[in-house]
Amino acid sequence: MPSSVIESPSLQYEPATSMDLNTRRIAEAWRAEVWRHPAVNVISAGKRCQEWISVILCFSLMAFNLIYLLANFHQGHTWSILLGIVAGILTADFASGFVHWGADTWGSVDLPIFGKAFIRPFREHHIDPTAITRHDFIETNGDNCMLTIVPLANMAYNFLTLSPAEIYHIYPLYCYLYALAIFVTLTNQIHKWSHTYFGLPRWVVFLQNCHIILPRKHHRIHHVSPHETYFCITTGWLNYPLEKLGFWRYLEDLIQGVTGEKPRSDDLKWAQKVK
Repeated sequence: MPSSVIESPSLQYEPATSMDLNTRRIAEAWRAEVWRHPAVNVISAGKRCQEWISVILCFSLMAFNLIYLLANFHQGHTWSILLGIVAGILTADFASGFVHWGADTWGSVDLPIFGKAFIRPFREHHIDPTAITRHDFIETNGDNCMLTIVPLANMAYNFLTLSPAEIYHIYPLYCYLYALAIFVTLTNQIHKWSHTYFGLPRWVVFLQNCHIILPRKHHRIHHVSPHETYFCITTGWLNYPLEKLGFWRYLEDLIQGVTGEKPRSDDLKWAQKVK
């Protein structure tokens, strides 16, 4: 892996293979021009409101469910709880990889609605990986918080309505779902930390060094062009085994054989447009 690095205005460092300073300036100029449009300002105000509501609801439900999980804890569940937590983390890691792989590999930024809203941010991230470090907590986590509100609300409702005996039987499942919800919620925050090379809290660096969450050096592998491996961005635990199995390449070959579409063709075109 190339060892050379470049410095961004926000004092974040990335491998030089990811982009150069001129490319960053073009990407930032384009982004500034887009956000000056009046319609975008209206949309951004509504989006900000949605993100705030999602974060408040999500973390409130997390706290509520944690209280009930602790209140209903039984020592006999210890091993099933540990298994459920690990399974929840692995599921979140795989889900992050699957979504990341799909958005990086297929589709086009020119697709109506979906292309601009979902695919374009992934294309831009390969051009300017440190842009995510300039997002605040609400912007970083708002959308993922929205995803977990419904399952967390359902869990809270069941804690309030089910009998203690019923809760006892489903308790390990709820530990799995709770761990899954936490790590899905925090995936973008963990991803942001993996691109942040200065000013991280010591406990975050400790978690990265222990590979409990996605390490910075580990994620650099994905950002070496053509961005075709190490897609899991929650913990990264599944990246090595999936790579050894050729899991993503097998899926790409299968889809290309059926549809004739070439993997990452739009990603390569998008990178060339801003050079």
